[in-house]
Amino acid sequence: MKKAYVFPGQGSQFTGMGKDLYENNERAKALFDKANEILGFPITDIMFEGSADELKQTKVTQPAVFLHSVILAEVLGVEPQAVAGHSLGEFSALVVAGALSFEDGLRLVSKRAMAMQKCCEAQPGAMAAILALEDEVVEQVCDQIDGVVVAANYNCPGQLVISGASEAVDTACEKLKAAGARRALRLPVGGAFHSPLMEAAREELEQAIAEVEFHTPKCPIYQNVDALPQSDPELIKQNLIAQLTAPVRWTQIMRNMLADGVDSFVELGPGAVLQGLIKKADANVEVESKATV
Repeated sequence: MKKAYVFPGQGSQFTGMGKDLYENNERAKALFDKANEILGFPITDIMFEGSADELKQTKVTQPAVFLHSVILAEVLGVEPQAVAGHSLGEFSALVVAGALSFEDGLRLVSKRAMAMQKCCEAQPGAMAAILALEDEVVEQVCDQIDGVVVAANYNCPGQLVISGASEAVDTACEKLKAAGARRALRLPVGGAFHSPLMEAAREELEQAIAEVEFHTPKCPIYQNVDALPQSDPELIKQNLIAQLTAPVRWTQIMRNMLADGVDSFVELGPGAVLQGLIKKADANVEVESKATV
């Protein structure tokens, strides 16, 4: 049996996330306390007791989801044979696979979150989920629209998220419904993630990544940009930089992992979003989600 560990991205957070780990495990407590020190604010207070609105701040959400996933993996002592992470979750995957240290991973996630937040404020955008339409049709419609709108998240067969300038996204939604989409639903986000509108954030992240040491991971990581299993630290860095303006190819990652013999998936971190997406890729595959020990 070949087991892969997968890690969720932004949007999976919930109040109380990680609290049981902090209270019941000394190693987890030490890592959470170190995270508060690195970030310069008590993120654990917001994770454990904060409101949904406080948790939704990008500067909080991304480190919070990362910390929950990585610390849970540490407590469980996982030894993955393959890893992947959805968007932000790729950083969790890299730490669990040994390509990044906990400290460097957290600093990069924090830098990424701040840079993305600045981008959203400077150039607000939109995202929308398109349901029950073939990927190729969505791509063709986006290509025909004036303004920036692109395929951003290939989540599973029949679910693709588009991203870009607000007006272009609205126009695309109307055209995609006319083309046969069952739903074209605007998402409650303030930015055009994984689109060219994130270019300023990509440049900031590139500078931060250049200063960090990456190691050869102990197992392949299937990366968002190309959906392929990577082990070369330099290529991993380049893919991680490109990820902010490129689409998340989660559908392709799942297909490639299954084709490479993965027959068991464990989602580590808050929520169970990825479990559902994997089941849509292959209803018979073994999948479980863990948010605690």
